[in-house]
Amino acid sequence: MEFFSALNDNHCAFITKQPIFFVATAADGARINLSPKGLDSFRVLDPARVAYVDLGGSGNETQAHLAADGRITVMFCAFDNPASILRLYGHGTAVLPQDEGFEALAAHFPRLPGIRQVFAITIDSVQVSCGWGVPRMTLNRSRDTLTKFHAQQIPEERLAKIAGRTKSIDGLPVRVQTRIPAA
Repeated sequence: MEFFSALNDNHCAFITKQPIFFVATAADGARINLSPKGLDSFRVLDPARVAYVDLGGSGNETQAHLAADGRITVMFCAFDNPASILRLYGHGTAVLPQDEGFEALAAHFPRLPGIRQVFAITIDSVQVSCGWGVPRMTLNRSRDTLTKFHAQQIPEERLAKIAGRTKSIDGLPVRVQTRIPAA
């Protein structure tokens, strides 16, 4: 196991190759949240900053936890050879479509339907470990169910539906999206 203060070129190449990553957050008195993420939703902004675009889904625990605590861990693992796990430990913030700076961050990503926010993360440390216990698997294909679901929604109806979702599952406050990003 090795620790680094920032991402290097090898780390960035490894991240780019992975079709899935996992995000973990926690807040005092709340459950630990661990979410898998896919699609073309993660970017390295510079050696000390990364971001990922978040689509609307079943909950918004990551945003609630970051507002309460700020800490976030992002994990990538290779399901092929060579075996490896890379973790990013850092602090993050949610940037919603109505927030200043959203368009600059969102410009790094494809305009997927259903974008709820971009999580901007400042890296505190990078950890690389062996990954020898991770099974070898192959990617069959990406799942497009979430983007198809959002593509058929009427934006105004989506905003009205989520307007009342101001609490996480543990009762922490959540900022609600009030604007649909431009296509």
